[in-house]
Amino acid sequence: MKKQELIHLHGLLAEVGNYYEEEHNTQIDLDDYDSLGVRPTSIHKSKTDHKTAVFAMAKSITSEMAEVEADEKVAAKAD
Repeated sequence: MKKQELIHLHGLLAEVGNYYEEEHNTQIDLDDYDSLGVRPTSIHKSKTDHKTAVFAMAKSITSEMAEVEADEKVAAKAD
């Protein structure tokens, strides 16, 4: 993946996190991500920095989703 594509993915993932927080009225724990100091707008940072940030953000979002999903009951119905 090229650096520009990775930066784009980084931005999209940030939007997914924001959307999820709004929809579920929750706060995603992004401490690991925040400690990296890399944002989607940090175009001067290296490709490796953005890759690390994407993985950290994805892990935080999916962990939060797993916790919420475990707490929610799913109605038994056919689609």
